[in-house]
Amino acid sequence: MDSMIYKNIALQAGNAVKNSTTVNDIGRAAQSVFKFSYEEFPIDSITSVRAKRIYNWIMTLAKQSMTSEERNGHLIEFLKLITTPDQFDDIARILDSEGIVNISIERSRMFIEKGFHNLVNQHCKQLFVEKHYFHAVFEAAKVYHKEVQSKSHSMKDGQALMMEVWNPNSGSLKITQCISETDKNIQEGIGFLSAGLMRAIRNPTAHEPALDWPINEKDCMDIIGFISFLLRKLDDSVCYPIA
Repeated sequence: MDSMIYKNIALQAGNAVKNSTTVNDIGRAAQSVFKFSYEEFPIDSITSVRAKRIYNWIMTLAKQSMTSEERNGHLIEFLKLITTPDQFDDIARILDSEGIVNISIERSRMFIEKGFHNLVNQHCKQLFVEKHYFHAVFEAAKVYHKEVQSKSHSMKDGQALMMEVWNPNSGSLKITQCISETDKNIQEGIGFLSAGLMRAIRNPTAHEPALDWPINEKDCMDIIGFISFLLRKLDDSVCYPIA
């Protein structure tokens, strides 16, 4: 690996994330990824202590005896640990411009750009990045189930839970005023969709081995998008505790 390429990455990456990380965070990230000692490389153009620390770690990495694949892998892992989700685009562009393929960050960015609910991003993004589609879907379904239980204060489970709490007449969660026929149809529809999620997705992923019930990338994204929709409807709902 040309040291000038790593120098360019070190300068740009340090500048990109210097205001969103700390010296301690940088040190912890480096210690978890690198198995070599920190060195300093004097450079007058960097004034930020954090940017300089990132620069020195990356330049120290550039000196290590290893294959390009190993070195690039360490670099990407280090940058992932000191980068916030909203900085993925900037870091990906920096790496791309220097000819380093960053599949993990690209897949993370692709996932985030879908605009999924924040709970889906929190629980499912890394599973998707690592291509664990079955488990990503299972986690999303479990999150929705748990959030419905929590907001409705109900201990019922699965389909029974959804049909009870979203019932337009007696349910504790209301997405509409349930006055007009349209109101009631929408309310009831959310209940049917939620119950269907339990029957068609959560129950099979809870009871069937992943090898016997495979989920591909496209289906994973579609299902997670559907669950994101339900989570947003849940966010918009009002809870009326049943006496």
